[in-house]
Formats: sequence, structure tokens, C-alpha cells
Amino acid sequence: MPFTLRLNQRFPVHCAVTYNAGQFQGQGTVWNLSCTGWRLSGDFPLRASELCSLTVSLPNQQRIDVAESVVWWVREAVFGVGILDQSPAIQARVRTGVRVI
Repeated sequence: MPFTLRLNQRFPVHCAVTYNAGQFQGQGTVWNLSCTGWRLSGDFPLRASELCSLTVSLPNQQRIDVAESVVWWVREAVFGVGILDQSPAIQARVRTGVRVI
């Protein structure tokens, strides 16, 4: 995989995530996030290019719901996902979530 410069800062977090790929559901942890991409690990394997939805539980009992993301890369049970829903609402929820954490 070639080196690419990140345009958005990633923030370290430790939050529970539920992810759905088709009819399958996995549980895991988000380890870092930005407005465009997240690194997470989980108990259900994903494949590169697979579409999935994400629900992240923040420490203050709030959630970030992402209707559509794509798996960019996979390393065993760790995944890099790109957020396809770049709506202002999702970006605001991510920024708010980072401030809370």
C-alpha cells in the first residue's frame, strides 16, 4: 500500500462500536477516528471494499451513527474504514465526540 498523507487529524479514542455488513453484525472497539476515516477492531471479519454501517457508543451515553462506510484495509481483526457519509451532521457528531472523549 503506497504512503498517503492524511488530510484530517486522527484522534485516539477507546469506544465500543457495533458494525453491520449486510446481514452480519460485529462488536468491537474504535481506536482512532477522524471526519473521514476510523481504525477499529472487532469480532466479525470484514473484507477490503466491503460496505458497512457503524454505531459508536461514546462515554457520555451519546452515539455516532454512520449509515455507510467502506473498508479500506484489513490486518487480521483490525480494519481501516472510510466514512462515505460526509454530511455536516456526521462531521459535527465526530467533532463533538472527540471533545467529549
